[in-house]
Amino acid sequence: MIKVSVMYPKTAESTFDLAYYRDTHMALVRNRLGDACKRTAIESGLAGGTPGEGPTYIAMGHMYFDSVGDFQTAFGPHAKEILGDIPNFTNVQPTVQISDVIE
Repeated sequence: MIKVSVMYPKTAESTFDLAYYRDTHMALVRNRLGDACKRTAIESGLAGGTPGEGPTYIAMGHMYFDSVGDFQTAFGPHAKEILGDIPNFTNVQPTVQISDVIE
């Protein structure tokens, strides 16, 4: 299984509408990716590693697939629509990482 993590860096100027992300954007993602996407998860950053330190990421979204190929096949046809929705909930450019999930 692989995990696609989309991480939104926290800066002094960053904005993020978590309700829109949860209720609208991730619903769009799940709808477009269909059964290839096994599950999704959302994290909202609270703090960094030391007391008083802010989070590195304001939010993170995770999507799980059986393989990188499954992700690419499902995402490719909808990439423009999904990526085009980003300005509706944040003003930051996300970082993406694909990881092998080892259990």
